[in-house]
Amino acid sequence: MSFSQMVALTPRLPRRGRGFWYSVAIDVLWPFVVFFVRMRMVGRHNVPRRGPVLLASNHLSFADPVTLTAFALASGRVPRYFAKASLWKAPVIGWVMSGGRHIPVDRGTVQASRALDTARASLADDQCVIVYPEGTFSDDPDGWPMKGKNGVARLALQTRTPVVPVAQWGTRRLLAPGRFLPRPWTKVHVVAGPPVDLSDLYDQRLGKTVLDEATTRIMDAVTALLADVRQLPHPGSR
Repeated sequence: MSFSQMVALTPRLPRRGRGFWYSVAIDVLWPFVVFFVRMRMVGRHNVPRRGPVLLASNHLSFADPVTLTAFALASGRVPRYFAKASLWKAPVIGWVMSGGRHIPVDRGTVQASRALDTARASLADDQCVIVYPEGTFSDDPDGWPMKGKNGVARLALQTRTPVVPVAQWGTRRLLAPGRFLPRPWTKVHVVAGPPVDLSDLYDQRLGKTVLDEATTRIMDAVTALLADVRQLPHPGSR
């Protein structure tokens, strides 16, 4: 997607269901993405315009939610995120999280599993939920995905929701760990593939073997997309 296409797309971004403060955050950040990030979006047609969907992405930087939100909006969906529950108590950010109907996670507590219940409710309401299966930034020095956790597989199999794999590349350069200001005009690739086929696992007992198999398929799809993206010119080139 070119710069002019992103500018032209702005008036048509989905607004229904964003909530006031989430909408404000999007409207503030969208011009930054348009003018200061050289985004290349591929595979938006793989994201269904209606119905529940899980977007499973690799995770490299604090910039990932910004560029992936831009991709989801450009694909016609308003994304919901898992995020640590303490953000709901932060000034302003808490309003964004609540109004945006994001999913709080009480990490390291017995209440952490409640996040899956909230996510299932979001999917039952035909929402687009974004998941980083790795659970944190990749610690691979070359940026390859780590082993995924089974949460997204459990959600997908329990609700029979399509999982669309997504690969992002360039966000670590856009906002490197330890930096507070992004590097302008960095090229960022966001690519979505077709939904991962998990249909043969739907009726099997939801044990570790099945969850591991589904998670492996999802992460293999994300990694394959990333491998293709990395064959393109370096994300930092201009």
